[in-house]
Amino acid sequence: MTRSWPAVPLLAAILAFAALNPNQAAAAAKCDPQGTDASDIAAARAAVASSCDCATAATHAQYTRCSRAVLRARVENGDLNRRCRRSVQRCAQRSTCGRPDAVTCCITTASGKSKCRIRSDANRCKVPAGGAACVGNYESCCDACGAGGGCVPSPTPTAMPSPTPTSCSGPCPHIGTVFLIVMENHNWSSIKSNASAPYINDTLLPMASHAEQYFNPPAIHPSEPNYIWLEAGTNFGILNDAEPAQNHQSTTSHLTTLLDAAGLSWRAYQEDIGGTVCPISSQGLYAAKHNPMVFFDDVTGTNDPNSAYCIAHQRPYTEIDADLTNDTVARYNFITPNLCNDMHNSCAPLLNAVAQGDAWLSTEVPKILQSAAYQNDGALFITWDEGSGGDGPIGMIVLSPLAKGGGYSNALHYTHSSMLRTLQEIFGVTPLLGDAANATDLSDLFATFP
Repeated sequence: MTRSWPAVPLLAAILAFAALNPNQAAAAAKCDPQGTDASDIAAARAAVASSCDCATAATHAQYTRCSRAVLRARVENGDLNRRCRRSVQRCAQRSTCGRPDAVTCCITTASGKSKCRIRSDANRCKVPAGGAACVGNYESCCDACGAGGGCVPSPTPTAMPSPTPTSCSGPCPHIGTVFLIVMENHNWSSIKSNASAPYINDTLLPMASHAEQYFNPPAIHPSEPNYIWLEAGTNFGILNDAEPAQNHQSTTSHLTTLLDAAGLSWRAYQEDIGGTVCPISSQGLYAAKHNPMVFFDDVTGTNDPNSAYCIAHQRPYTEIDADLTNDTVARYNFITPNLCNDMHNSCAPLLNAVAQGDAWLSTEVPKILQSAAYQNDGALFITWDEGSGGDGPIGMIVLSPLAKGGGYSNALHYTHSSMLRTLQEIFGVTPLLGDAANATDLSDLFATFP
């Protein structure tokens, strides 16, 4: 199977990546899609096309695994700049390969910037304000959106069908980008109807779905083991808040490693980290105990503060604004506010932990809800790490264009295992981790799932 894979459209992806921050910009600059690297990029794309049959791929994960293997071999053989591999791989990830009946949705904003999304039906291709949208059957987003802005005309335009019913007798929309915000140490009874939390009660709950019976796993305290449970479905016997130097784990059986294996991006946005080292040590209002990924050796290079992989995935929360604006957030985004903003501490000027956290949410959540990543079938989960004086219930709030919303709630029994299972089902990664195999997922809070 042979195709022509133009290299020039990769420039838009490179420039978007370079805009993230100075460190990443320096790394991205090493890949030159229109200069010395152009022919290598074109050859790498052609190698993926010839080795990984998009037409017969059973699943998208199968296709991306194949593309990763091809690109890894080209890097090892010196045929492709390691930095360019990311851009070529992005073309495979944003692809219709292994996604039956999917369409390539190209969006041109009012400023002329082109973006691409893969949609399960053309009706989910939403026209941006002041811009335009078109759909077609391009396998890769890199072929659908021009480097200079605007959508490339589709060789076989796809007609916009009537809306797919919620019952999904045909192809259904699926949850795309996921955001998870974890707050601290409050029972749901101390949040719901609390006058100190007007944003949660008066703004979020009327538009969201939420659970009335969501608990931390039985007798799992304090904070740290609950965060680790959200990542791995178990606490590995940890029942303290010690630093990763003491409690690090060598296992690769955790969520973000499964996402990596499936070619799905992830990022942890941590408030009050610097972004120049792997944040394995608590400092100031940043608490490593609230950052589950840094307890796993394959993320940190076994507690290496200079681990490039860790630094690339553990980013200061201040970077999320640009990432939302540029539509460069990951598929899975884990967000931890600092010790004042997550309802852990009572801090000046409010001196009220609940009010402080509610105020932070009132500032930060609208940014997510207004982003393309959320509006194009994204989902935002807001929960708490553990109950106060027991196991809860604690809060679980779900916002999504695909959620039931409108103030819907249920009394089904959930734990953090339910959250983990829900994430695995959204992203289609297996095996189910730890207690996630025994849990009820959060699908009842959605009109369409996953």
